[in-house]
Amino acid sequence: MFHTLPARLRWAPRPGPGRRLLMAMWALLALAGDAAWAGTLAKADIERRFGHPYRVEDKLADLPVWPVASLLERGAGPVAYVFESIDLAPLPGFEGTPMNFLVSIDRKGEFIGVELLGQSEPVFTFRDLGGLGDSLLRDFVAQYAGRNIRQPYLISTGPSGNRSGQAARPDGVAVLDGISKATTSVRIVNQSVLDAAGKVARAKLGFAERKEGGRAALVREDVYDPVGFAQMLENGMVGRLQVSNAQIEKIFAGTEGAGTDELALARPGARFADLYIAYLNAPTIGRAILGDAQYRAVMRRNFERRHLWWIASAGRYPIVADDFIPGAPSPRLAMSQNGTFLELRDQDYEPAVAAGPADLNASRLFGVNATAGIDPGRPLSLELTVTRAKGSVMPTLVSRRITLNYSPPASLFAYPPGPAPDWLQAWKARRVDLAVVGLALVLLAVVLARPRWIALEARRLRLFRLGFLGFTLAYIGWHAQGQLSVVQLTGAIKTLKAGHGLASYLYDPVALLLIAFTSVSFIAWGRGTFCGWLCPFGALQEFVGLLARRLRVPRLRIAPRVARRMESTRYLALAVLVGAACLFPSQGETLNEVEPFKTAFTLGLSRTWPFLAYALALLAAGACYYKFFCRFLCPLGAAMSLGGRLRRLDWIARRAECGKPCQRCAAVCQYDAIEPGGAVRYDACFQCLECVGTYHDARRCVPVMLHLKKGRSLER
Repeated sequence: MFHTLPARLRWAPRPGPGRRLLMAMWALLALAGDAAWAGTLAKADIERRFGHPYRVEDKLADLPVWPVASLLERGAGPVAYVFESIDLAPLPGFEGTPMNFLVSIDRKGEFIGVELLGQSEPVFTFRDLGGLGDSLLRDFVAQYAGRNIRQPYLISTGPSGNRSGQAARPDGVAVLDGISKATTSVRIVNQSVLDAAGKVARAKLGFAERKEGGRAALVREDVYDPVGFAQMLENGMVGRLQVSNAQIEKIFAGTEGAGTDELALARPGARFADLYIAYLNAPTIGRAILGDAQYRAVMRRNFERRHLWWIASAGRYPIVADDFIPGAPSPRLAMSQNGTFLELRDQDYEPAVAAGPADLNASRLFGVNATAGIDPGRPLSLELTVTRAKGSVMPTLVSRRITLNYSPPASLFAYPPGPAPDWLQAWKARRVDLAVVGLALVLLAVVLARPRWIALEARRLRLFRLGFLGFTLAYIGWHAQGQLSVVQLTGAIKTLKAGHGLASYLYDPVALLLIAFTSVSFIAWGRGTFCGWLCPFGALQEFVGLLARRLRVPRLRIAPRVARRMESTRYLALAVLVGAACLFPSQGETLNEVEPFKTAFTLGLSRTWPFLAYALALLAAGACYYKFFCRFLCPLGAAMSLGGRLRRLDWIARRAECGKPCQRCAAVCQYDAIEPGGAVRYDACFQCLECVGTYHDARRCVPVMLHLKKGRSLER
């Protein structure tokens, strides 16, 4: 549904199976073609969104936008531009597919409206089946209307209630209400909309390239250093440009205006124009140019806090013509910064210059509105237009510009720090979660690096493990929304296949931290670190299994040989999802629901009955067979097992007696990760440390107990 807009412009609403699978996946990626993301709307679709008196023109050839003209402003050019964000900024979403928005901006760079056209974000899908739906996303993008591209944007995670579409802060920052449980997605939305609109504004509205300097520099009122005019010329406080007759003649060479200035031809070395500019708001410059008394009077008069410049000229060509009207812009002068022209208006004030050349032919104050977005502490350009006429009855006019580049000394300004990148703002917003999860990961790494102490006492290990799994379930899973998912893998495949980077992953810092830690843990311990300690759904299954044992729920027995064959099902699920991501992206989004993670954590079990029933059925299966989903169905677990093949160490100690004949560790391992011969199947190990504790405990390790009975010790 479209938003109601102002009347000025309105639109209507061994080589084993794992290794063979990995090779097959790479082959599938190599055979698949590149994804093409492009808009789907036609001109007729845009016309339906606009009414009289606006006319939608054909899409431009050089930029995928539709210009919109007004019949009330004939000859004024486009009054707006409409475009699909996916054509200009196809930033991959969480699932790997870019969202698409129809964006409309006017010629001042203000958003007229932003409409959701399509999205594949897991958190916003399946509204009819209990998901969040896309209504919240539509409400979010509705907030852009009335805001300007030039504004910095901040996504609020608090209950600000700012749905008015107007800037809520005096510093001009546009505050947008975020969406809980979708912070990563809305930041990607914001980046997509701003990037797409910025490209159009720079290409069609003359906006400057987005700078990284942040907010405008502020004049340091406390800095005053008395200087003379000559010194100000030398240190750049006053800008100067001298142009001779010969130089101006060269500018007009090859035009109708060449050779029309007899004086310039007769005296080529004489001065044509001598142009001066100084920024008066800086006390050091203003007081030196105007004198103390006049400077105070000018600043009292400047109650609108405009940026003021002293602009003067000497020579044959003054900055104002004879018919110049004080208080109006001078047709001969123009000011720009970063390619954007500013309204430079005479302040109807001809100052008595305290310091400056004596032969000036014009000396005036000009100002730029404080809201114009200019940065006085950075370079700007002052352009003087020179016009020549050829002929007397109906003369041909030819104009050329000469440019004076001006940049006051940086010592006169304070430069506020620039706004952090959007992804860095996401990291700052999650700094508490990152600190807590980071400390937990450090603790886990220390325990796993030296597991003997924690595992030696069965009760100590049980307390630590249950406590950490409780943290994983409650904090990482439900609070921090840090459940890793196969969606991150399939999304990365789609993104890379389309030739884009993985920058969107920076918007989910907790997940990225877990991914980084898990990747390192592959080398040290294999797949068990994540699956056994850091997976919230795995922790939930573990607690369900413990509860089932307390309630004496009957346990399902599956022969080890059959169970191992069933484990290949998760590899099959992974292969199907990877293949779908490569060849059938839209179907892949649905197939990803084989994971119950979105139901259990992203939406907190708040979904309609099919998804809720599926998640509960998996938990019930885990109550009867320990970690049923993890061992037989989980595609993420299959990916973790493949990653676990990077493991460099056999970190679980074994003795010659292990398996020959001792089967104690194999009996206590609930994951069937210990072979009858005593070897550990690290691909199946969830790193519960039970076998580590048994190995080091003289009261549980059978070979050690037998040797002690015989009065001998067995090296540990």
